[in-house]
Amino acid sequence: MSLRRRLSAAVALTVAAAGVVMAAGTAAAATRHEAESAPATCDGLIESNHAGFSGSGFCNANNAAGAAAQFTVSAPAAGAATVNIRYANGGTSSRPADVLVNGAVAHAGSAFDPTGAWTTWVTKRLTVSLNAGDNIIRLNPTTAGGLPNLDYLEVDAPTSGKTTVWLAGDSTVASSSGSNVVGWGRELSNYLTTDATVVNSAIGGRSVQTWLYESAVTSTKNSAGECVLSSTAYAARWQAMLNASTGMKAGDHLFIQFGINDGSSTCPRHVGSARYRELLTTMVRAAQQRGAHPVLVTPVAALTCSGSTATPNRGFLTETLDVGRATGAPVIDLHKLSYTLYNGLRFCPFNGDYSSGPVGAFFANDHTHFEAAGARQIAGLVTKAVRDQQLALSAYLR
Repeated sequence: MSLRRRLSAAVALTVAAAGVVMAAGTAAAATRHEAESAPATCDGLIESNHAGFSGSGFCNANNAAGAAAQFTVSAPAAGAATVNIRYANGGTSSRPADVLVNGAVAHAGSAFDPTGAWTTWVTKRLTVSLNAGDNIIRLNPTTAGGLPNLDYLEVDAPTSGKTTVWLAGDSTVASSSGSNVVGWGRELSNYLTTDATVVNSAIGGRSVQTWLYESAVTSTKNSAGECVLSSTAYAARWQAMLNASTGMKAGDHLFIQFGINDGSSTCPRHVGSARYRELLTTMVRAAQQRGAHPVLVTPVAALTCSGSTATPNRGFLTETLDVGRATGAPVIDLHKLSYTLYNGLRFCPFNGDYSSGPVGAFFANDHTHFEAAGARQIAGLVTKAVRDQQLALSAYLR
């Protein structure tokens, strides 16, 4: 693309934020703000020479670091919001940009990856925290390549209201899976305001496939090495989340953590890498289609020691991150956060006695499952990540 010249008169772009926390059943329709519409700042040209854009044109910013687009964002209430940015990048390299909100970096070096052609437009989804009233959102390119072409931002204004936090996972998330065993999902509400209701549908011993399909997953593998389904009917717990009247609504949240039981070599729990990605993607897309906020969580670490160091021990980390990148869903790396916590608590070296001491107070009867005190600390890691990553649920944290 040719070097862009700076507009002598900058055009301002007024935007409200998208994907917000909204009261169940009261989601506002998304509002589209075209990049070519005044008032605006676009450090470049408003052009219309690449087909597929919405409206009458797009912002073609200069090929230079700092050649920015800046948006004035109005929000009736403070809270987390998701901004949907439609762009095209026909080059061969990513065009990273810092996303600043009111002068502070909300997302450093956010990637605007190649789309294959300048006529191929995609939507990038980012979550930011807004103040009540006017906010300034600035896309500031960090390399000489500048910004991609910007078509529009489609947003909703954050409003105050109630929300539901839906949980899908295994025993490390479930409310209880036997004597003294508590999952972090049971403790999550301790970190949330009373406007957030937790519906914990995690259940012990499940892979993502057995959670979704339950008894329909047979003990037989097909030629691809995946467990055969006797039926494609979803289990009741997923059907409940999908229910149009009582399930996930716009502004709700879906936290998904699997990857512990999925590594089994035998059916019905076995799930291969490609199938794991497919099923996680199905769940994420279902939430997004309903206007809910999906969050992927890597599997919480077990306690394994190498001398005095707690070490990584879970699989499906790459697959979870891959799905996050492909769908735009945020990922909380609970695996890394948890074994880092174990090191901070100096759980290693460990003699294997789960009946006493700091390890006994944290874990139940093995190196995987938690007592209530341990589960609460793991829930604390999750909610700290929600705050640090400025996810939509941060508006409901105590």
